[in-house]
Amino acid sequence: MENGVQDIGYGRQFEGWYDRLLPDDAITTAAVEGLAALHPDPEGGTLEFGVGTGRIALPLSGKVGHITGVDSSPEMLDMLRVKLNDGAGDVTPVHGDIRTYTSESRYALVYCVCATLSCLTTPEDQQQAVQRAADLVAPGGRLVIETHNKPPILALHEGLTRTTYFLPHPEPGTGVQTHSTLLEGGLWHCSHILYQADGTTRVGSELTRLTTPEDIDGYARAAGLTPESHLAHWDGSPYSERAPMFICCYVKH
Repeated sequence: MENGVQDIGYGRQFEGWYDRLLPDDAITTAAVEGLAALHPDPEGGTLEFGVGTGRIALPLSGKVGHITGVDSSPEMLDMLRVKLNDGAGDVTPVHGDIRTYTSESRYALVYCVCATLSCLTTPEDQQQAVQRAADLVAPGGRLVIETHNKPPILALHEGLTRTTYFLPHPEPGTGVQTHSTLLEGGLWHCSHILYQADGTTRVGSELTRLTTPEDIDGYARAAGLTPESHLAHWDGSPYSERAPMFICCYVKH
């Protein structure tokens, strides 16, 4: 723990190759476009919980203006600062824990995407993070959360506790192999092996807690927010049990 920030070590595991694990692609573009469309008032400010290396915040800042980005990983924030020094966007990196982060500022849009909320592995921690986010939403503002969709992950395992799958990357001989394990308590453990063009590999693991839209709705209502919509994709299509991720939107009256 550094300065009261409890870091789960995600950034240390994926330091130097996170952006190859999740490259800027059509999925990133769709998220940026979707968040920009959901923003109720860009002049009212924007806050990201789990900013990471800025994969979303940097291009989004080109559409909505300055973004404050909170993350518990010093390594991730260091990578973000390198991009900022190269003039990549308008983002203020903040080392903070999304369960405890507070600020005098209020924001028209607070968002937490790419399953950041799922990295908190207890209902209590997830509730606490949603409460902190809700506290930072300005009246009339919106909270947007994107995370793993439980039904397709269970279906992927085909009734098994463990499975393995491979996602090829465009460059020949490259891709990500994932060893996936379902654990008790709704936990999901994944070990990823990145195969690189030079023949080297990198390995990183993550533990997440699977949730449903109803789980997130419960957190949001307890935090004083009103559920607005459940989406399957950033294009606005409604929630589907077959979509790999889901998006929940909430408003503050």
